[in-house]
Amino acid sequence: MNRPKLRSRAVHTMTAVAVAIGTVLAAGPTSAADRTAESSASAASAARGTTPVVTWAASTDRLTTAAAFPDRTYRLVVRTSAGGTGLRIRLSNAFGDQPVTFGRAFAGLRSSGASLVPGTNRPLSFGGSPSVTVPPGGSVYSDQLPGTLRPQSDLAVSLYVRSAGGVATGHKMALQTSYIAPAGDHASDDSATPYTQRITSWFYLDAVTVGARRGTGAVATLGDSITDGAISTRDTNRRWPDFLARRLDADPGSRIKGVANEGISGNKVLKDGSGESALKRLDRDVLSQRGVRTMVLLEGVNDIKGVPAPTAAEVIAGYRQLITRSHAAGVCVVGATVMPYEGWRDWTPGGEAVRQEVNAFIRDSGAFDAVVDFDRAVKDPAAPSRILPAYNSGDHLHPNDAGMRTMSDTVDLKSLRCSRRQ
Repeated sequence: MNRPKLRSRAVHTMTAVAVAIGTVLAAGPTSAADRTAESSASAASAARGTTPVVTWAASTDRLTTAAAFPDRTYRLVVRTSAGGTGLRIRLSNAFGDQPVTFGRAFAGLRSSGASLVPGTNRPLSFGGSPSVTVPPGGSVYSDQLPGTLRPQSDLAVSLYVRSAGGVATGHKMALQTSYIAPAGDHASDDSATPYTQRITSWFYLDAVTVGARRGTGAVATLGDSITDGAISTRDTNRRWPDFLARRLDADPGSRIKGVANEGISGNKVLKDGSGESALKRLDRDVLSQRGVRTMVLLEGVNDIKGVPAPTAAEVIAGYRQLITRSHAAGVCVVGATVMPYEGWRDWTPGGEAVRQEVNAFIRDSGAFDAVVDFDRAVKDPAAPSRILPAYNSGDHLHPNDAGMRTMSDTVDLKSLRCSRRQ
């Protein structure tokens, strides 16, 4: 079996990518400096016949169970989708109330546990500097890292947090084991020895991009716990977007190769709760991601089973806002039907009626660019308001690994090639 390589490239290539300057992105409108830096990065990619594409992403939120600690190193393990050159990472302090200073950041290939493949761990820079301070509400892209990253690689991003305090930003339910070295800067270490603590959240890292072959694009999956992968087997990448990424990688006819999983457990379309509402986080989590051409929207069950619950008309109005804003940004929207959940503690006949009305809109309104019928794929034909036992994780709401695979298999890959960009 060929081992994935993060290869060093020639000196002239390193010079070419030096113009791609990492930039701190404050929350709110993009500044002229930010636009100039991003334009330079895009120009450098175009000169090499590549285009920036997100290869991994996770939605950020405030990590209420973990404070922001200084003088520790995080080794965060993520699974790539699209392959390419010129890796960049995005670090987020979107929910922080104090600045965070990253002393150093490295990226390499994970061997096993917290150990890295020798020779692959390489330093990242930010505007030419090894360190960067991200203000509250801000985010930062690294400079491009020369070399090639293959698809379906276990990438380890090591972040030494020099100073931090208050609220930490990250993704709570990673379903992936990552690691902490609790004291000091160990970002450059290949060894697992200093990484004595295990965690199941991703801290600060919210996106990884590569320069993929020109014409390559990405899909973002905006969703709740089902998209986040709840109940799927930890450390095996069996969320439905992971299965979708493998299908896209294996399909020689598809130019959609990147997959950004923007699911948050408990998330709603209309109201904040577990994460900001889909309406609030759309720009940050989806529309800001590089190369996204299409979004698959699987949200609504948490609204429907909420107390008090919105009407079907209110959920549909939320969908229409998401569609309109995505279309304005040149992103197509695939509507996914809300899946059955009878047997879950919050199920009611009234909620089921709302689900059916919402699904009728998704299927028949023509508001979406395409539809994926997850409801039809996983329901029990003998009891349509219930998930099929073969796909039931046991809680009557979340699919098991087999259900996640079936969801992925239900997606028509051709529907992801839709383009609204000029």
